[in-house]
Amino acid sequence: MKIFLDSANIEQIKTAYDMGAITGVTTNPSIISRENRKFDDLLTDITAIMTDGPVFAEVLSVDAEGMIEEGRKLAKKSKNIVVKIPMIPEGLKAVKTLSSEGITVCNTVVFSASQAILSANAGASYVAPFVGRLDDIGEDGLCLCQEIRDIFDAQGIDTKIVAASVRHPVHVNALAKMGVDIATMPFKVIMQMATNPNSQRAVEGFLKDWEKVPKE
Repeated sequence: MKIFLDSANIEQIKTAYDMGAITGVTTNPSIISRENRKFDDLLTDITAIMTDGPVFAEVLSVDAEGMIEEGRKLAKKSKNIVVKIPMIPEGLKAVKTLSSEGITVCNTVVFSASQAILSANAGASYVAPFVGRLDDIGEDGLCLCQEIRDIFDAQGIDTKIVAASVRHPVHVNALAKMGVDIATMPFKVIMQMATNPNSQRAVEGFLKDWEKVPKE
């Protein structure tokens, strides 16, 4: 399973990329707003780091015509841009048009398997079910991802599943076991995955024991 970073923070992206932890970056309007920088400047910096992986950028319009116009502009900014389109009826129209033009599209804010089926039929290369947000309202986000995985496998659908709103490493492990293609997560979750107190204690123990080794 591939790991994407859900962030527009340049330092976080550099760190995760240098660790070899990520192969893509996802953003949304809320994430962009936290950086207090112009969107175009941020996108330029992110794509300069992620030269060999996709960078997801979201449209702001809620009508098909506006989404299509924004999507075309975003796609021109870099060859590895994936245009994020919200999973609403107007969004499906935009997905169909943009994908027919060869633009890579992700249908985002997916909260049901039936939405994922429609996204795939419209031509989306990716669908993004929101795991944590479903958990927040007492539903099972992991169960939704499993349902989409089962349907896509049964139907031979090639659309990739990008599990979003991933909150902790337990989510990541469960998603990997069910065969989800990609999990996108905050920097904090990646560092939780990379850090374990037992690993740190083992390193400290090795270094302490090494001090006992004769140097001459």
